Amino acid sequence: MLSEFELKKQICEIGRRMYEKGFVAANDGNISCRVGRGRYLCTPTLMSKGFLKPADIAVVDDQGRQLEGSLPRTSEILLHLEIFHELSEINAVCHAHPPYATAFAVAGIDVPSNILPEVEIFIGQVPIAEYETPGGKRFAQTILPHLRRKANTILLANHGAVACGKTLEEAYFHLETLDMYCRILLLSKEVGNIRQLPPEKVRELLDIKKRLGIADPRVNGQEVAALAGSDEFLRGFSTRAIAQHTPDANGHGRGQGIAGQPSQAGQAQPMPPGQRFPAVVAGRVLPGADGLGTSSTTARRRAFDDEAERIVQLVTDRIVQLGGSGN
Repeated sequence: MLSEFELKKQICEIGRRMYEKGFVAANDGNISCRVGRGRYLCTPTLMSKGFLKPADIAVVDDQGRQLEGSLPRTSEILLHLEIFHELSEINAVCHAHPPYATAFAVAGIDVPSNILPEVEIFIGQVPIAEYETPGGKRFAQTILPHLRRKANTILLANHGAVACGKTLEEAYFHLETLDMYCRILLLSKEVGNIRQLPPEKVRELLDIKKRLGIADPRVNGQEVAALAGSDEFLRGFSTRAIAQHTPDANGHGRGQGIAGQPSQAGQAQPMPPGQRFPAVVAGRVLPGADGLGTSSTTARRRAFDDEAERIVQLVTDRIVQLGGSGN
């Protein structure tokens, strides 16, 4: 059993990791842990989590009233206490704004499940709690329905993410895993389609999870293939067809994707009849190249002409130099 001072040091260390990872900016985020006898340690408000000292950590009771500490406790302590009161096995809570995960929370798109084994085992499905103004009781209670479904990591709409665990490091690791997962998802959409694991493979992962003693509502055999509303993301931007291109005043095409229409990716962009546009690269007009616009073809043509000009200039300079030397 760690002493309160050792736990305060751990909170400072987790705060430093969160700050260095870019999960929090300025004074964002908060961390807490249960120490028993109705006592909870928590970070202070309006303090950077990257530079905390053990003496900065506050102590509060079951209602959030401050018992010890020279600095005021976090204004969002009620969110943490809601978790501690609902889940007796939980001893630590971390709240931050990891950017990739928070992007899903801001977009209001559920994180898809059944994709990465580590995420399925250690986190499971990640719900989004409804938005409420941070700090009050109503804000804290937005996560209750998800806690009762055994979620250990929850997105907070238009806000960030909160994770809990048996230890401070476990709670923090959930945030780190979630943000890396969301980053992988977004990168995968850039590369191509996202492939989910088949239901039988997900059941194998849930069996592992059950042996590890990690709660998950799907362990009982229900919702194994559920997407948690994530089909919106799985249909996302990278696979949506670009149905039409229209040129603007500069001749640059602007794609306007329409779902269900064939993609025109790789095809020439249509030009208005009778209109010609000069090819401009780095502010210079390329003669004889009307209609090329500023495409990669134009850029290669410009690079070729520049190289030819450079060689001609080198030869000219050399002739002048030899003539000046009398040779």
